[in-house]
Amino acid sequence: MTEALYLDDSSRRTFDARVERVLDDRVVLDRTCFYPTGGGQPCDTGRLVADTGETWTVTEVAKHDTVYHVVDGDPPAVGTSVRGELDWDRRRAHMRYHTAQHLLSAVLLEEFDAETTGNQLYADHAHLDCAYPRFTADDIATVERRLNDLVAADRPVEWYVLDREVAEETLDSRRTRLHLLPDSITEVRIVEIGGDGDDPYDRTACAGTHVASTGEVGSVDVVGRETKGSDEERLEFVLA
Repeated sequence: MTEALYLDDSSRRTFDARVERVLDDRVVLDRTCFYPTGGGQPCDTGRLVADTGETWTVTEVAKHDTVYHVVDGDPPAVGTSVRGELDWDRRRAHMRYHTAQHLLSAVLLEEFDAETTGNQLYADHAHLDCAYPRFTADDIATVERRLNDLVAADRPVEWYVLDREVAEETLDSRRTRLHLLPDSITEVRIVEIGGDGDDPYDRTACAGTHVASTGEVGSVDVVGRETKGSDEERLEFVLA
């Protein structure tokens, strides 16, 4: 099983690894910083570089039984030592947008009792779906103001592993949706955004990558809304 380095350190840009398996154009490494597509976050891209200087572009990363890296050209042979290098601008953008999505989910729940039902982020924009009949222009202005207040507060963002039973007892089930996870998962990764005092502003289960503080998100502009049904709205936002 590939060691998922991205779960511990989102800021790491390079890593050394060894090729364990090759399946057509897919490469399995013993360890990786490349984030695989999942949870509304696109995969990382970048390249693998051998000691000889031979280079392979990583075009897609997916997780099934383990993490698979799709590369261009003939893949490196099993046993090859490689250096992985992330497309950092892409990863950094995903970290900022994913953290902003957590803030938006928390604000919507706090201000409108609106639970997040889905999200998708990219390198230059993102959208979030939530259970709410219809937002007004004043509602959107309130959401945007609260988001930027949280950014300006520069609250710390941390992540850690928590026993699933403890998480189910202590976390808001409407945010974590732990009941959707397979019973085989006994530990969950928690992303926590600091509050004004000892209590965090937000805590939720998430395997994505995030910045270290809300100040790194940058200003948030809610640029559109769309009704997705009688009781669901979509908000689109961009970061500057």
